[in-house]
Amino acid sequence: MTKTPEINTELAAKLVATQFPKWQDLPITPVTPGGHDNRTFHLGEEMSIRMPSSASYAVNVEKEQHWLPKLESHLPLAIPKPVAMGKPGSGYPWRWSIYRWLPGEPASTARISSLSDFALKLGGFLKALHRIDASEGPAPGKHNFHRGGSLEVYDAQTRQAISALGDKIDGFLATEAWEFALSSKWEGAPVWIHGDISSGNLLVQDGELAAVIDFGQACTGDPACDLAIAWSFFDQESRDSFRSMLPLDPGTWARGRAWALWKFLIVTSGATKWDAPEAKDPWRVISAVLKEHQQERSV
Repeated sequence: MTKTPEINTELAAKLVATQFPKWQDLPITPVTPGGHDNRTFHLGEEMSIRMPSSASYAVNVEKEQHWLPKLESHLPLAIPKPVAMGKPGSGYPWRWSIYRWLPGEPASTARISSLSDFALKLGGFLKALHRIDASEGPAPGKHNFHRGGSLEVYDAQTRQAISALGDKIDGFLATEAWEFALSSKWEGAPVWIHGDISSGNLLVQDGELAAVIDFGQACTGDPACDLAIAWSFFDQESRDSFRSMLPLDPGTWARGRAWALWKFLIVTSGATKWDAPEAKDPWRVISAVLKEHQQERSV
């Protein structure tokens, strides 16, 4: 088996020089943080290089190249704009992309002027995304780790995490919240989803949300997975602002909570590693999810 080469500036430069020689003299610098699913490099002043880190992420290159130009004109915020698609070469086994460079920094509370305004803007973006014709879009599946699909895919993993945490968590309440979400399903037609709405994929400029990036997990289906940020990143006030922009039924919000619960349970139990800023305080997220479930249950 041929070993995949290290994804670094030297490899990126080789691929550009051999496949797009008109850009071979442009400087290439790594972007920090460079991402987990893909490694990103700045190409000159106006472009970026995006290279999948494994085969499971490489399957989405052609999807992004095809669909992003079709989604762009319907959305109120900037999204990646494909410039070219590279092919395997120089020992690198997958397709890769060149995009227009989008200015901004990954979202953090320190960079955001008003978290509630940020939440309203993100909610408006998702509302616009849901309105785009999804009749020919890709369905959820292995290609996007079942985002937009059924939570049942992660049922065993979630229950194992609850069991592994033992008395560190209210296992009865966590199981109840999970099962309550599983009892509901998306009753509408499939809608476009981003699939990975997290702080690292939201760019901030001058204190405001300016762009949404990384559509590798995008598909058409249940929008609940895109709601997890309401608990993973927002506080109560900004969560209420976010919710006000999205006219979704209570079951969809419950599934959104469950997506957040699943993610942070497996992080806390050690079943997976996640180096995103949100993962630094997983108990805060789990607590917020369970508190809201308990409040709604008692109404």
